[in-house]
Amino acid sequence: MAPGPVRVLRLGLRPYTEALRLQERCVAAAKAARSGSAPGSAPGDSVVLSEPAEPVYVWGLRGAPGAEAAERLRARGAGLVAARRGGHITFHGPGQLLAFPVLDLRRRRLPLRGYVAALESLVLRLCRRFGLAAACALPPPFTGVWMGDNKLCAIGVHCGNHITSHGLALNCCTDLSWFQHIVPCGLEGKGVTSLSHELGQHVTVDHVLQPFLDSFQEVFDCTLVFSEDPGD
Repeated sequence: MAPGPVRVLRLGLRPYTEALRLQERCVAAAKAARSGSAPGSAPGDSVVLSEPAEPVYVWGLRGAPGAEAAERLRARGAGLVAARRGGHITFHGPGQLLAFPVLDLRRRRLPLRGYVAALESLVLRLCRRFGLAAACALPPPFTGVWMGDNKLCAIGVHCGNHITSHGLALNCCTDLSWFQHIVPCGLEGKGVTSLSHELGQHVTVDHVLQPFLDSFQEVFDCTLVFSEDPGD
């Protein structure tokens, strides 16, 4: 069976938790599409795109900060969120593109490791579009997209019953000083970077959206439909 189109939900500048809530609705819609209970011919697969409106530190299944560290981070004006994804603590905030693909990997005949590699390939294609030929993915256990020893894009996913959630965070014009207060993704001795820093010019999330969607279509060999609701 063909995997079908992917619904694109563009939130713009929104709180991180709002993007999480919409993602969960997309997961429910994907499960309904698989079971045949979805209304009409609504696409089962989605991708939620957003830019976090406020600074927030997020951790996955590992690397939760201790009470003292958490209080220090709150004192800097950041929120704290535990997420159901792989990976250690990282930062999300303004100037960063968050992409949460909700895809049925079984329908797409894609193993989980292959899916992570596809996300990396997507971002590498985007980097080529911006002239960053040196961007690369590193061998396992590393994930994401790198410029030398500095991570440009972090990847942390969850997969339940072959349906994905969470995804990637691409630093566009992010204030990188927020990363100085943690060990990003639990990787000692590694740094972070952004498109703006690497290109020497201000690159916003809006600048990146269309190249991102073009790369998404190429990597996942899909058509995109734009919607405001995961049940449309």
